[in-house]
Amino acid sequence: MNQLVVMKFGGTSMGSAERIKGAALLCEEQYNRRPTCVVVSAMSKVTDLLLDTLRHAEGGDAAGVETNLQTLESRHRETCLELLDGPLAEETLLLLSGILNEFARIARGVLMLGERPPRSVDEAIAVGERLSSTLIAAYLRSRNVDAFAVNARDLIVTDAVFGNAAPLLEPTREKAENLLKPELEAGRLPVVTGFNGATLDGRPTTLGRGGSDFSASILAAVLDAEELWIWTDVDGIMSADPRIVPDARVLDEITYREAAELAYNGAKVLHPRTLAPLMEREIPVWSKNSFRPEIPGTRIVPTTADTPSGARAVTSMNNVALVSLEPASALLSGTKVMARAIEALAATNAEVLALSSSSYRQNFCFLIRQAELPAVVERLEQAFSLELAHGYLHPIDIDLDVGLLAIVGEGMKGQAGLAGRIFTAISREMVNIIAIAQGSSELTIAIVVRKSGVDKAVLAVHRECGLSAPAAL
Repeated sequence: MNQLVVMKFGGTSMGSAERIKGAALLCEEQYNRRPTCVVVSAMSKVTDLLLDTLRHAEGGDAAGVETNLQTLESRHRETCLELLDGPLAEETLLLLSGILNEFARIARGVLMLGERPPRSVDEAIAVGERLSSTLIAAYLRSRNVDAFAVNARDLIVTDAVFGNAAPLLEPTREKAENLLKPELEAGRLPVVTGFNGATLDGRPTTLGRGGSDFSASILAAVLDAEELWIWTDVDGIMSADPRIVPDARVLDEITYREAAELAYNGAKVLHPRTLAPLMEREIPVWSKNSFRPEIPGTRIVPTTADTPSGARAVTSMNNVALVSLEPASALLSGTKVMARAIEALAATNAEVLALSSSSYRQNFCFLIRQAELPAVVERLEQAFSLELAHGYLHPIDIDLDVGLLAIVGEGMKGQAGLAGRIFTAISREMVNIIAIAQGSSELTIAIVVRKSGVDKAVLAVHRECGLSAPAAL
C-alpha cells in the first residue's frame, strides 16, 4: 500500500497508562500523515504473569491462580481508568472483562486437568496482547482517531507448531487484503495483536521468540508497507551493550545481514527471522526509542551506500554451553560423528552459535544456548548410544563456564590483519580464547572465552576496532 507505515510497540512502550498515551501520540502523528497500521505487545511483565498463572494451575495451586487473576484484572482496570472516562471507559472495561474471563476459563481448565496442552497455552498467553490492543485502540478513539483492535488470530495464518509457529505468507496476504486493506483505505487505524496467529483451521498459535516483532514484519511484507518502525526503550542499535561499554554509540544505519548476525549472537536487535519477510521486498526498518522519539534511531536496510571498513559492532552472550565430541577410536570417522551430531541438533531446532573442529584428532565443539542444552544432550546420547556404550566415543563434554563475543561488520571482508588485531587485543587483557569460528562471508568472527573474561574482551575489541562514540567537544 502506498506510503503505509507499520509501527510496533514493545512491552515497555505499553507498560503503563502514561506509556500507552505516549505510544498513541506517536500513532496519531503518523496517522495524520499517511496510512498507518500498529502492532502491540502485552504490557510489560504481563506475559510472564500469564505463564506463571498456568504454572500454578498445572501444579494444582488454586489460590495462586486466583491471586494472579486478580492482579491481572486490577492492573488493566486501573490502566483503563487512567486512560479513559465516561461511556468509553465503561465500554472498554466490558471488553477487557470478556478477554480476562476467557483466560480465567483456560486457567481453571488447566487446574482441573493438571496439565497445560500446548494449544491452550498459545491461546492463553496471547491474552496480554489482546488486552493492550483494546486499551490503546480505545484511547486513540478518545482522541478522535478511528482506531480499532484486531486479533491477529483472524489475520496471520501459521503452521501448527504450537509455541513457535511459522507464518504461511500467502494465506496471510489474502486475509490482510480482505480484512485490513479496506479499513486502511477508508482512513481507519488497525491496532493488531503481536505474537499470535492461527492455523488454517483456526487453532490459536503463537510465533515464539521475537514474536511481536515478527508479527509486525509479516504484516509489513504482506501489506507492501513503505517502512516498518520498531519502538523499544533504547535509542537504536548500538555498537556494544552500553552496560559493558559506556561509550558505545548508536549506529545510524546497518544492513539486514548485520542486524541478523547481531541478534543471533545476543544483541537486543530484531530476531533474524523477523527480518526474513522484509528482505525479499527490501522494506527498510527503523529501530527507535518511544521514550525519546526525537532521537533518529537506527535504520536497517538491504545494503548501505558506503560500507565502512572494519567491524560495525561487538556483542556478547553468557547463557551458553560449549559441547565437545571426540572419537576415542580411529575406527570412528570424525566427519561422520560431526554429521550425525549436526543432524541431532537440527532435530531439536537448536541454534548453533559457533562451531569449531580439529583436523587431526577429529574432535569438534559447538556452542548453543543453555536453555537448549537438555534437549540437545538427550538427542546426542540417543544418536551415539552404541558408540558411548562401547567406548568408541569419549563422554560428551559440556562446559558451562564460557561466554561468546561476536564481532560483526560487512566491512570486515578482506581486511588483512583485522582478526590478528582482535585476538591480540583480547590477549592483552589476559583473556584466553577457547574457540574461534568465522564463516566464509567474513561477516562475523565468533570467539568463545571464559565467562569471567567476556566483558573485558568486549571492551578491548570495541576499543581496538575504534567503535566508540566521538568525544564531545
